[in-house]
Amino acid sequence: MKKPGQAALRRGRCSERGRIYHITTATYRRRPVFHHLYPARELIRTLHSCPDHFKTLAFVVMPDHLHWLLQLEHSSLSNAVQTVKSTSSHRISKRMAVKPPLWQKGFYDHAVRKEEDLLQIARYMVANPIRAGLVASPRLYSHWDAIWL
Repeated sequence: MKKPGQAALRRGRCSERGRIYHITTATYRRRPVFHHLYPARELIRTLHSCPDHFKTLAFVVMPDHLHWLLQLEHSSLSNAVQTVKSTSSHRISKRMAVKPPLWQKGFYDHAVRKEEDLLQIARYMVANPIRAGLVASPRLYSHWDAIWL
């Protein structure tokens, strides 16, 4: 059976201004680029650098992927993700020996419905380093944030 490709990820994707989305995207070939401090902090800086296009509500930067809860402002979902990927890739590649591509193509998105609990989604994201066995407590992991804390 043939695996669905990148086109399948985009099928049915819509962008609504004001809508909140949970995004998951991975590094190219799942390289643990964000295991190092500089690339992780540079990605975090990028997540906070475009408040006119999107508002970052919560995130966790894992060694080889990103979980991101954002609210669209004046951008499409694809454009917001592309902006973060290209900006972070450029900044990180310029300073480190990380050869492009930094990110895999595409991303997974979930449009958060009004009845869903945003805090529960954020807690799930923040607990990711615990589930991965990286730390015993979120307090011990420095590459996450949420507007509620």
